[in-house]
Amino acid sequence: MSAQHRPSSADDRLHEVFGAPVGDLHTAAVLPNASPALARALELRSFLAVAEEQVARVRDRVHAAMAPDRDMDELSAEALRWDQQWLQAALEARDGYRTALDQLLRAMPSPGQHTRTTRTAQPTLPSTPSTALVAPAPAGAGATRARRL
Repeated sequence: MSAQHRPSSADDRLHEVFGAPVGDLHTAAVLPNASPALARALELRSFLAVAEEQVARVRDRVHAAMAPDRDMDELSAEALRWDQQWLQAALEARDGYRTALDQLLRAMPSPGQHTRTTRTAQPTLPSTPSTALVAPAPAGAGATRARRL
């Protein structure tokens, strides 16, 4: 199953922020005028969905190994140690993707808000200063003293 079709814990938040279900957002993301923030958010969401599936797989494997009706002779401490390491790695990845997605969504302007240029009362200066406005530098400007050891 494609990560695009896997559910993730961020789906409701993306729907809230972008105003459409995740499936519709994937359709909108491929349009020529699609927002770069939408594309990035969906990319992070896909990574998150895969990480969450990995967490669930390891969790389910540990639960199956520890089931009360399971034969204790089948229990392996070594296998559980591996599962613990894999679970830790998957949880760290999940947390990282959730944090990155949350930061991206917080940095976005609120819906309906457009970035506007504001006028200031300060005059703008030309990008290259006029030689008539620039005073000559003192003779020793930029010179450095030699350090004595």
